[in-house]
Amino acid sequence: MPICNALTMPFAVDIRRALRPWLARRRRPDAKASAPEQAFKCSGHCPICDNSVEFESPDSWFRDHFLCSNCGSLPRERALMRVIDLYFPRWRDAVIHESSPAKRGASIRLERECAQYMGSRYEVGRVSGSVVRGMRFENLESLSLADESIDVHVTQDVLEHVLHPKLVFQEIARTLAPGGMHIFTVPLVNKCNPSRVRATSEGGRVIHLEPEQYHGSPAGRVLVTVDWGFDICEHIFEACGLFTYLLHIDDLSQGIRAEYNEVLVTVKPRRDHSPRDSPSSSRAIADRT
Repeated sequence: MPICNALTMPFAVDIRRALRPWLARRRRPDAKASAPEQAFKCSGHCPICDNSVEFESPDSWFRDHFLCSNCGSLPRERALMRVIDLYFPRWRDAVIHESSPAKRGASIRLERECAQYMGSRYEVGRVSGSVVRGMRFENLESLSLADESIDVHVTQDVLEHVLHPKLVFQEIARTLAPGGMHIFTVPLVNKCNPSRVRATSEGGRVIHLEPEQYHGSPAGRVLVTVDWGFDICEHIFEACGLFTYLLHIDDLSQGIRAEYNEVLVTVKPRRDHSPRDSPSSSRAIADRT
């Protein structure tokens, strides 16, 4: 039976009571190493490749191993695509910016089916807005994008690696069009505990506040800068004044089940608070002046 919990959290309200039954069923973050190996397989319909497929994992750590037999997508990618379909169903006609897109899953589908999709990457020393061999570079802390020029920002497991999250939230809010959304995944490893900053920077120098921790990526090791908890919604509100929905979907029929599988949706209100006739697909994405 599909389960979807959506929580509006303008001031990081205490969600312990709301999530207690769900949390009681979840493993502790440090339980991965001691969990018995257990292969799992089920049939279903993949929300990314839109095919009847098998979902299979060789062990109990579904987050990285519960793959679609057709497109190779992961549970969090399928959850993200499901939320995009639910919350912004006209995404094919929208202006979408995705930071650090993957080479599979939702990133591939968004690029293929959205005419105004734009992917960008971050690289130290690259100027935001620069294009090198067809690849656009953007720093989420200082985007080159024009005010209110983006309908949907997408990030997948990116925000645990930024050094100044407040600046990122402010830039996303600035560039979102009224009625636009930032739809994203980020591992909420601290859950009901407060978020913890692991590293920041000052004067171009990285300052480590906790022992260094890295995640693997196609570009190599990436420093983890924040252990986020459910209070990320409060941090977003304090940074930019926008409200954020936190959703947890558990639906094996779509291969959506894993640890740290939440999808978050930050919404920029429409000016007239009326239903939107259409996305801002006619707006050109111009460099900020």
